[in-house]
Amino acid sequence: MLPSRLPSDTIHEITRPRSLSIVLLSLGSLLSLGCSRGAQTNAPAASKEITVAAASNLTDAFTEMGKEFTFREGVRVVFSFGSSADLARQIENGAPFDVFASADTEHIGKLKREGLVIPGTDKLFARGRLVLWIPPGSRLMLDRIEDITRADIERIAIAKPDVAPYGRATVEALRALNLWAQVEPKVVYGQNVSQTKQYAATGNVEVAFVPRSLVKAGEGRMIEVDAGLHQPINQALAVIGDSRQPEAAQRFVAYVLSPEGKAVLERYGYEN
Repeated sequence: MLPSRLPSDTIHEITRPRSLSIVLLSLGSLLSLGCSRGAQTNAPAASKEITVAAASNLTDAFTEMGKEFTFREGVRVVFSFGSSADLARQIENGAPFDVFASADTEHIGKLKREGLVIPGTDKLFARGRLVLWIPPGSRLMLDRIEDITRADIERIAIAKPDVAPYGRATVEALRALNLWAQVEPKVVYGQNVSQTKQYAATGNVEVAFVPRSLVKAGEGRMIEVDAGLHQPINQALAVIGDSRQPEAAQRFVAYVLSPEGKAVLERYGYEN
C-alpha cells in the first residue's frame, strides 16, 4: 500500500526531472504488482467450454463433478440433462454435445454403431440403484415394495420405460414381484426421472420410483428395490464424434473414471 504522503526530502528530490522519472516508474511497478496479485486465484481461468448431455439421474452427481473439473482443468462444463432416449435422438440429429453419459449402455452402443462417437472413448462408468421414494411430510408408513398395492396409495410415479432405463427397471421389478397388473392403473409416467421425482415432491402422486442418486440424505424415506429383480442399470458414456473440444471432452471422461470421480459417484449411491 502506498504511503499517504511522501517525506519532505523525497519531495525535494522529485523536483529534479531524472528523479521524477525514477519515482514514477517505481510507483507504476508497485501498482502493477498489486493488480497482478489481486487477480490471482486458486483455479485456472475457464478458457474452454464443453457441453455434456447426461441422463437425469446424474443431475446432482455430475453437477458436483463439473464444478471440480472446471476448478482443476480450467474448462467450463455446461450440462443438458434429460432422458437417455431423448438425448441420444438429439445427438443423432446433430446436437452440439461433446460428451454423452447415458443411464444405460444400449444408447451408447447404438451411437457407436452409427459412427457418432469417437472410437475407444465409450466406457462403463457406474451402476445405478433404484428406490421407492416417499417424499418428506408424507404420513404413509411403507415397509416393503408390496405395500404400494394398498388402497391409500392412489398414484405412483415412474419414468416412461420406453425412454428412461430406470423406468424400464421399475416395470421389470414390479413384474418380477407379480405386482404390475395391480399397480399399472395407478401409474403416472414422467418423461424422465427428475420429473418423476417432482411429481411426488409436489404431492401429485404419493410415491415414486427414482434413482437412489436423486434422493438426498434426510429427504423423505426410501425403500431400496432388490437389484436382482431387474436387469443391472449399467451406465456408459462416450465422447461425441463431432465434438468441438475432443481433447477437453476426453479429459472430462477420464475425470469421471478416476478414483476422485468414482468417489463422488459412490457418495450418490452408485456402484462402480
